[in-house]
Amino acid sequence: MPREICPNCQRPPKVCYCSALVRIANCIKVLIIQHPLEQKHPFNTGRMAHLCLENSELVVAEKLSEDELAQLLAPSSGLLYPSLGWLPPVAPAERSELEQLVVIDATWRKSKKILHLHPVLQRLPRISLEGGLKSNYQIRRSSLANSLSTLESIAMAMQQLESARDFQAMLQPFERMVALQKRF
Repeated sequence: MPREICPNCQRPPKVCYCSALVRIANCIKVLIIQHPLEQKHPFNTGRMAHLCLENSELVVAEKLSEDELAQLLAPSSGLLYPSLGWLPPVAPAERSELEQLVVIDATWRKSKKILHLHPVLQRLPRISLEGGLKSNYQIRRSSLANSLSTLESIAMAMQQLESARDFQAMLQPFERMVALQKRF
């Protein structure tokens, strides 16, 4: 008999965070490209971000064709990704003209693979988060210092891009998920 799960958050009922979900009407579309291994991960914060943002799209794929990617990308897209030495240098995104924020939801290793498979993503103007970043993601660890979960990264970036809205409210289901998981 299959395990019962919430159809919305894909979590078992006793750790469902749906009661804490918020809906935020964002102007800049958020395109989340999620690695297939993240889709079934119990702490899937990319899906959580998609559930919180009215103007978002979640695409599960490791490799997209050029045509698929061209259909997904808005004319003025920016990539939320750190400025790393192996990536080609690009100008920072003009935040006032940004129509779409592209986010890769994967482990760091898998996100690098997705970037290598999609040179067009490497050439997008980049949005990078600066400063001493501290994650509240106590139930999953990153191999890189100053790493945030996908949801925390999106909330922080969108707060900078659309400061008139309260994107920090997106952290409510995240905090609920962490609290529920810590009980078990």
